[in-house]
Amino acid sequence: MKFVQILKSKINNAIITDLQLEYEGSIGIDEEIIARVNILPGEKVQVLNYNNGSRIETYVIPEKSGSRKVVLYGPAARCGEVGDRLCILAYYLVDEETASKIKPYILELGTSDSV
Repeated sequence: MKFVQILKSKINNAIITDLQLEYEGSIGIDEEIIARVNILPGEKVQVLNYNNGSRIETYVIPEKSGSRKVVLYGPAARCGEVGDRLCILAYYLVDEETASKIKPYILELGTSDSV
């Protein structure tokens, strides 16, 4: 059986709210936001920064629900600045047949979301 990675979840236009360099590393995201796109705490994500072009992989730490926080921790904090706009992606690993049936969870954040 052949497996492929396919888009599972996408948070577009997330805005970095804080940077914490002195941490072991990850990205913190408002728990409400990750629940809306089916991303689990500890799940691997790809973080794309529209402002500087960086692309990193890390894992998610849930921030307080409703806090609207998006925080780069540890070495990831070097990959952006507060106010930078991000696209955060998570993927499934599935067989080719299942891949054609996947409909990703996509959340387009706007200025009213402040995330």
